Amino acid sequence: MRTFTDKVCEVVRKIPKGKTMTYAEVARRAGNAKASRAVGNIMSKNYDPKIPCHRVTRSDGTVGEYNRGGPDKKRAVLINEGYESR
Repeated sequence: MRTFTDKVCEVVRKIPKGKTMTYAEVARRAGNAKASRAVGNIMSKNYDPKIPCHRVTRSDGTVGEYNRGGPDKKRAVLINEGYESR
């Protein structure tokens, strides 16, 4: 049986370069619409380069935190991938 963490990682792994998804969207697609905070917690512990946690953002349009250098680094990585902020 796949855990919620496994499902979250599967959803995030499929976010293409230049695109983002909110924590709430990831939670919903992983099967628990009320678990956006859990998604944030899972992403904060992710160091697997195959799971692009930097592509998961807050619902208010801000990038949020990034465990590999903070929000400025997250924004820079997204811009480098072709992301244009809302």
